[in-house]
Amino acid sequence: MSVMDKIKGMLKGHPEQTSKGIDKAGDVIDERTKGKYSRHVDTGQDKLKDQFGSGRNDRPPRS
Repeated sequence: MSVMDKIKGMLKGHPEQTSKGIDKAGDVIDERTKGKYSRHVDTGQDKLKDQFGSGRNDRPPRS
């Protein structure tokens, strides 16, 4: 079992907490780099959320 499989197993069923953690980590990176890489951080956050099942594609469309 790979490390990614273990992480996915721990995060499965907790999409809200996962999303909050990814957002918080991105905020810390933005703060430490003074926003220099914010576009790249945002892209990374989106990809992580998609991979761990808490991304935009998992949410139902708004009415």
